[in-house]
Amino acid sequence: MCGKFTQMLRWSELCEFADLQESMGGGPEETATPIRLVSVIAIGADGKRKAVRMRWGLVPPGAKDPTAVKPHIHARAETIDTKPTFREAFAKRRGLVVVNSFNEGLEITPTKTEQYVLTPKDGAPIAIAVVWEHWREPLGGSLLSFAMVTVPPNALIATITDRMPALIEPKDWPLWLGETKADLADAKALLKSSARDLDMQRAKKPPSRTQPDLF
Repeated sequence: MCGKFTQMLRWSELCEFADLQESMGGGPEETATPIRLVSVIAIGADGKRKAVRMRWGLVPPGAKDPTAVKPHIHARAETIDTKPTFREAFAKRRGLVVVNSFNEGLEITPTKTEQYVLTPKDGAPIAIAVVWEHWREPLGGSLLSFAMVTVPPNALIATITDRMPALIEPKDWPLWLGETKADLADAKALLKSSARDLDMQRAKKPPSRTQPDLF
């Protein structure tokens, strides 16, 4: 299941691809992993698309302390409209994370995973469906956080794992983000295995560190 992705677009490229205004601030991370901040495309109170910095790892709004609960990294599409943790977020707070690639892992042993990088063959960015929450505390603290939506894998990814991120095509952005009125069943119908033509390569291992010479 995806635990890493890359956001390597320049800010101007993200604005153009997602139809944003450059004055909205923020910017993409080069590499994103759970509990890091990520630029999420969401609909603001004014009804316009915004890029908002959120933590990857959704904290339910009823949590007393976000550091005391295990954050939800993924949300399964099959139960996203019925599971209490995600039900309201799916209905009211859907977003997108625009990425250049994402990783999937082949489990070798219970403690060892071989990483593979998935990249679109056409070179265009891809958008992953997310749901998000705004956690607040009585003293005024707050946290925006999100969970990545996952679906059954396509034929390529099924060779290494049993889940993949839900990829949303540009033509379906208005429906998923809630810009166009539609039933929740229509939004859920977008959460399916992607037919996007992807390239899958084994991730390069970082160079091993060696003990420096003392003399």
